[in-house]
Amino acid sequence: MKVWKEIYDYRQMIFSLVKKDLRGRYKGSVLGFLWTFINPLMQLVVYTFVFTYIMKAGIDKYYLYLFVALVPWIFFSSAITGGSSSVVAQKDLVKKIYFPREVIPISYVTSCFVNMLLCFCIIIPVMVVARVPINPLALLCLPVIMIVEYFLALGMAMLASAVTVYFRDLEHILGIVTMIWMYMTPIFYSIDMIPQKLRFIYHINPMSSIISCYRSVLYSGQVPNLASLLEAVVLGMLFLILGMLVFGKLKKGFAEEL
Repeated sequence: MKVWKEIYDYRQMIFSLVKKDLRGRYKGSVLGFLWTFINPLMQLVVYTFVFTYIMKAGIDKYYLYLFVALVPWIFFSSAITGGSSSVVAQKDLVKKIYFPREVIPISYVTSCFVNMLLCFCIIIPVMVVARVPINPLALLCLPVIMIVEYFLALGMAMLASAVTVYFRDLEHILGIVTMIWMYMTPIFYSIDMIPQKLRFIYHINPMSSIISCYRSVLYSGQVPNLASLLEAVVLGMLFLILGMLVFGKLKKGFAEEL
């Protein structure tokens, strides 16, 4: 509780770092903030073409089926891969002034989260065009799913950022891990396509239940399965606690290692 209180006291610093990251991300580029939308849209076009016309996933309204999973995944993978080097990137700040070191991964993950929220501005009109039934009760579950994913991403980013200070290769390893993880998560395909003997991978993968909840709300227009939502909440909180504990132990040696 003392750590959380201290983080709250430095909330203005978090807001400043988030603003700085959002402004600096596309600084100097011609299209600027439009790249927030262009990146997921280009991936959507490529994957939709491949899995609709070449590999033929056979899923109705595949563009929407893919998009509602791809946007949350981009947030999650960006938060982990970029968050892993967030403390190292702010080494001058860490060496010069005192502040709760947790502020750094929190601000980075939050800026990625804001990017995801902006992308959801595209998803809602696509749902209307695709004539997905709008279920008000299901939409009320959407903020809960987003917060759970945020906690999961934050916990993993804290864990990765703390370890990367001591083991710099982790930043590059995570790029490979997230690529494998993406294909092990039912983003491009449905869970029904996974052989029964491999279904256990789906259940131990925390992103599987989160993606399933997003699809229930935004693709099917239904309230998420309670078991999937509960599984996502539990896994999200567990990873957040683990990340906070590891970060708290390792942060004492950051100044010396950096």
